Amino acid sequence: MRNFSIYAVSIINLIITARYCILLYKKKTQPALAMWIFFSIAVFMSLVTYLADGNFSIWDNILNATDLVLVVTVSIAILLFGEKNSRFTAFDKGCLIAVLAIIGFWVITRNHLATNLAIQSILVIAYFPVIRRLLESKSNSEPFSVWILMLIAPGIALISSKGDMASIYSWRAIVCVSLLLLLMLRIEMVAKKTKMQLDETAQKIKKLNHKPR
Repeated sequence: MRNFSIYAVSIINLIITARYCILLYKKKTQPALAMWIFFSIAVFMSLVTYLADGNFSIWDNILNATDLVLVVTVSIAILLFGEKNSRFTAFDKGCLIAVLAIIGFWVITRNHLATNLAIQSILVIAYFPVIRRLLESKSNSEPFSVWILMLIAPGIALISSKGDMASIYSWRAIVCVSLLLLLMLRIEMVAKKTKMQLDETAQKIKKLNHKPR
């Protein structure tokens, strides 16, 4: 089961990476380079503190390891095909400053667990812009296929995870992605209900207009 977990998570994240890069190449998505650079630093430090905390290998936290490949590859793809001049928003700057402060804390204290937990909290906060965009637009612009895969991967990763940090990394991803999927589903249902009501209203108006006078 351990080998299955490692291979399955690796393949799933490879599929997600490929799909994201294809969307970038086709100009169907324009993610901010600044945010993905932040992701790369945060996920890298998460893996570094995990490996430094005990006698672990990257295979013991396969989700974190393959996530690092994912975010770095997407960052490079944005540089090649995306918007290269993406400016840091106030939110991006806040996240980056927080991560740099956490790295400074780790360099001074070498407290791997506290540093890792702090990074996980920042990775949770990183979901806020997506949630805010969904709530403000009242329409779902996120692909269910990608997010469902992002939910399956950490679930499978728990099989091969070793140590508390690896489990926390996977559970953090499961909780965040599950909540986001529920929000996406709710928005889809509300949009569908609204469309049905508009269609019914249009049909009623059409019938009234065609009544003999």
